Amino acid sequence: MAISDGTDAGSPLLEDAVDDCVDYRGQPVYKSSSGRWRSASFIIVVEIAERFAYYGIASNLITYLTGQLGQSTVTAAENVNVWSGVTSLLPVLGAIVADSFFGRYRTIVAASVVYVLGLGLLTLSTTFSSSNSSLQKTHKMVVSCSLDQFQVILFFFSLYLVAIAQSGHKPCVQAFGADQFDEQDPEECKLKSSFFNWWSFGISVGAFSTRLVLNYIQDNLSWGLGFGIPCICMVVALAVFLFGTKTYRYTTTVQRDDQKRPLVRIGQVFIAAIRNRRSKMVVEDHEACGNLPHHRSSDLQFRFLDKALLVHDGSNKHMILCSISDVEDAKALLKLVPIWTTSLVYGIVYAQSSTFFTKQGGSMDRSASFDMPAASLQCFINLAIIIAIPMYDRIFVPIARAFTAKPAGITMLQRIGTGIIMCGISMVIAALVEMKRLKTAQEYELVDKPKETIPMSFYWLIPQYVLFGLADVFTIVGLQEFFYDQVPKQLRSFGISLFLSVLGVGSLLSSVLVSAIDEVSSCNGGVSWFANNLNQAHLDYFYWLLAGLSVVGFAVYLYFAKTYIYKR
Repeated sequence: MAISDGTDAGSPLLEDAVDDCVDYRGQPVYKSSSGRWRSASFIIVVEIAERFAYYGIASNLITYLTGQLGQSTVTAAENVNVWSGVTSLLPVLGAIVADSFFGRYRTIVAASVVYVLGLGLLTLSTTFSSSNSSLQKTHKMVVSCSLDQFQVILFFFSLYLVAIAQSGHKPCVQAFGADQFDEQDPEECKLKSSFFNWWSFGISVGAFSTRLVLNYIQDNLSWGLGFGIPCICMVVALAVFLFGTKTYRYTTTVQRDDQKRPLVRIGQVFIAAIRNRRSKMVVEDHEACGNLPHHRSSDLQFRFLDKALLVHDGSNKHMILCSISDVEDAKALLKLVPIWTTSLVYGIVYAQSSTFFTKQGGSMDRSASFDMPAASLQCFINLAIIIAIPMYDRIFVPIARAFTAKPAGITMLQRIGTGIIMCGISMVIAALVEMKRLKTAQEYELVDKPKETIPMSFYWLIPQYVLFGLADVFTIVGLQEFFYDQVPKQLRSFGISLFLSVLGVGSLLSSVLVSAIDEVSSCNGGVSWFANNLNQAHLDYFYWLLAGLSVVGFAVYLYFAKTYIYKR
C-alpha cells in the first residue's frame, strides 16, 4: 500500500488498522488487506477437510470394532464413547498451550502434522487384517494371533494419536477463524456471528461427504482405502492452511515472557481470594479505593473474588497481587460454569447418533438405489444442517433481528436452549421408532435371528436424524459462539475447548451410563438393554430415559440462562 506524504493520509490508515492484531511478519495489520471472509474461507476449507477425516473414523468406528476387531456391542459402544470423550476433552489442554505459549497458528500447524501421522498409522493398522486372514488360511495360528494383537495395539495407538492431534487442531482453528473479524467494527461483528453459522455448514459438508462416500468404501471395498483417503485430505488441508498465511490476522494476546499466562493470572485470583477469606483487608496502593468494580446483579454471587484485590495490613509481604481485570476475568469464567454443566445432558444425547442409532439402522432394510451402509444414515443429520444453516442465516436471522433488534436475531442462550428441546424430542421419536422395530421383529418371528434384516425401511429413522441436525444448528453453533464470545479475549481457544468439553464429558457420561445400565439390566439372568441381539434388547427404554433427562436438564438450564448477564 502506497503512503503519501500528506498529513491527512495517515488518518484513514490509522482507522483501517486492527487493534491487537499483526500480520505474519509481526507488523500492524489493516482491514483492507487482511482477514474477513478472504482469510476465513481458507480456514473453513481446512475445517471441511479435517471433519471429512475425523468422521471418516468416528462415524463408522463402531462397525469396525464389532466387525474387524470382533468386539461386543456394549464394549464397542463404550470404546467409541471413551474415544469421543477423550477427543473432545483434550482440546482443553491444547487450548491452554496455544493461548499461553505457542499461539494458534503454530499450534494448528503442529497438530496437523501429528494428525497426518495418526491417520497414516491407522491406515497401516488395517493392512494387518488382510495379512491375518491370509495366515489363518495357511494355518499359521501362532503368528496370526501375534499379528492380531499387534493390529489392535497399533489401531488404538493411532486412534488416540488422532485424539492428541485434535487437542491442538480443533479449538485453535475455529478461534483463529473468528479472529479474522474485528469485534470492535459493527459490520465485522455481524460477519463474525455469521461466521459461526457457515463454519457449521462447512463441518456438515465434510461430515456428509464422509458418511455418503467413505462409509460405503469402508463397508464394501476396503478399510485401508477408507482410512487412507482421510490421510490424504489432511495433507491437502495443511497445504491450504499454509497457503493463506500472508492474509491472516494474528492476535497479540499471547503474552510476552515478562507477563503472566492468562490462566495463571486467573488461578491466582482464586488463590488470593481463598487466602483472604477471613481477614480484615485494606486495598493495595496500586488499586485505588475508588477503582473497586461496581457490582452488577450477575456478579453479586462472586463478590468473594474481590478479596483477591486486597492484602493483609502490614503483613505477609509475599501475598499474590491481582488486578481488577484479573478478578473480572475470573468472574467471567466462573459465570460460565452453570451453563456448561446444564449443557451436559445435550452432550450425553449427542453421543447416541454414532453408536446406537447406527446399530439400530444396521438391523433394518436399507435398500434404496443401493444398499446403504448403516453409518451412512448419519448423513441425514448433516443434510438437515446443510439445508437449515442458509435458511437460518439468510431468512430467520433478518426476520428475528427486525423484532428483537439483536445482531444475531436471538441471544446465544436462547439458541442453545431451543436445540436442547429439539434433541429431547428426537429421543422421544427414537424410542417410538425402536418400539415399532421390536414389534416388527416379533411379528415376523425374527427375535432370535439377529442377522436377519427386519422388513422395516430405514426411512423410519430419518425424523430422529433430521431433528438431531436441527438441534445442532441451534445448540452446537450457539455453544461455539457463546464460549468464544464470553471468555476473556486472551482465552478464546480455551473458550472453544470448553464447548468441545461439553460433548467430551457427555460422551464419557454416556459410556458410564451405558455400562451401569448394562450391569443392572443383565443381573440375575436378565436381558441387557444393550444385548448383542438388538431384537431382544431394549434401546427404547434407554431412549425414554434420555428423553426424561433432557426435560430435567432443560428445566435447570432455563433457570441459569434467565439469570445470566452477558459480558458485553
